[in-house]
Amino acid sequence: MTDLNINVKHITRVEGHGNIVVNAKEGKVEQVEWQVPEAPRFFEAMVRGRSYEDIQTIVSRICGICSISHSLVATKAVENALGIEVSEQTDKIRLILHYAEQLQSHVLHVGYLAVPDFFGAPSVVPLVSKATDAVKTIIRAHRVANNWSDLVGGRTTHPITIIPGGFTVIPSEDQFRQLQGTLRETLKDLGTIAEVVLSVAENIPDFTRDTEYISLSDPARYSFYHGGIASTDTNEIVLVKDWHSVTNEFVVDQSTAKWAKWHRNSYAVGALARFNNNADQLTDASKGVAKMLGLEKGCCNPYFNNIAQIVECVYVVENAIKLIDEVLTAGLKNEVVKTSPKAGRGAAAVEAPRGILFHEYEFDSNGNCVAADLCIPTNQNHANIQDDFEKLVPEFMGEGEDALRQKLEMLVRSYDPCISCSAHMLNVKFV
Repeated sequence: MTDLNINVKHITRVEGHGNIVVNAKEGKVEQVEWQVPEAPRFFEAMVRGRSYEDIQTIVSRICGICSISHSLVATKAVENALGIEVSEQTDKIRLILHYAEQLQSHVLHVGYLAVPDFFGAPSVVPLVSKATDAVKTIIRAHRVANNWSDLVGGRTTHPITIIPGGFTVIPSEDQFRQLQGTLRETLKDLGTIAEVVLSVAENIPDFTRDTEYISLSDPARYSFYHGGIASTDTNEIVLVKDWHSVTNEFVVDQSTAKWAKWHRNSYAVGALARFNNNADQLTDASKGVAKMLGLEKGCCNPYFNNIAQIVECVYVVENAIKLIDEVLTAGLKNEVVKTSPKAGRGAAAVEAPRGILFHEYEFDSNGNCVAADLCIPTNQNHANIQDDFEKLVPEFMGEGEDALRQKLEMLVRSYDPCISCSAHMLNVKFV
């Protein structure tokens, strides 16, 4: 009979601190836990008393990887609270910037953090000599994403060009055309990366668990920025302003981050969730990559979240090229943004690379924040990781402790978690 004693403290190749604990005696599982010991961070408190003009600058610091997503969703929420409308040009350029972060984050995760598992390597470093060309291709695609973010956002991370109502500055026509040319070349590199992943796809664990997947959905596009909240469990589309009815956050003893649930005990967000809700709206090229890598709508293998990330890389690059054409065809305009403070409350959602992200703020008549509520993608995934663990351990415990530990670590990495970002609030009871 199998005895197990797995105690992984601070799993590697993820952002933040997470622990894996599994114990079994004579084939009987006694404990399976995904633990989050990360110290909580109080961004909701940090923004209180601050002007609506300062909000995005502060909350972009929640994450050094998803700073653009936090800036965009905060700005959208501020605009909704104050009744500020943005132009079509602003909307499209913001989406172009948002796509830059998707590529930046996905290439970082798949190339540096997840793929080493498929090669049986402890990190990307040993792959430099074994798969030099592939690593160079990954580095090149990541550099393109960094430069793209810098061009539109003002710098690679923590953007400085986004303000309520629009932008402080936008790229010139020449800069946009140069970016288009670079992105066309990047599509070739993404094809190479997909082929590299295909070459080791047999090492993706064969594991499925029927799961509810939550994401934005918009009839007009594969959505990262627009639309309502969709679930694979229902045909209902929930308005973003009603997001609390979806997340239903709760506290558990093993986590400093709150967990979430909707129609079941848990749900998943992220690239696989977006794919399962919106796959029909992908471009032909991105659909081709999905087919090549064996990803089909309805997939419930969490390890395939990394495959969905590659598919999305192709989509965002293709769609960015198209959006740049649309913006330039309409003619770039230097829009003057004028806003004024007033009382109001507003919520917004965008798809961060790791999944749907919610921000909500309330302002007084002077435009100063009096309340804030943020719900991070990873804290929505924690309960789902736990449920995956509980199914995976009995299925694979016969392979032995080392093999099971590896599968559990890979499972966590497949979610591409930002663990410290998720531990953003904690209720403390002093006794």
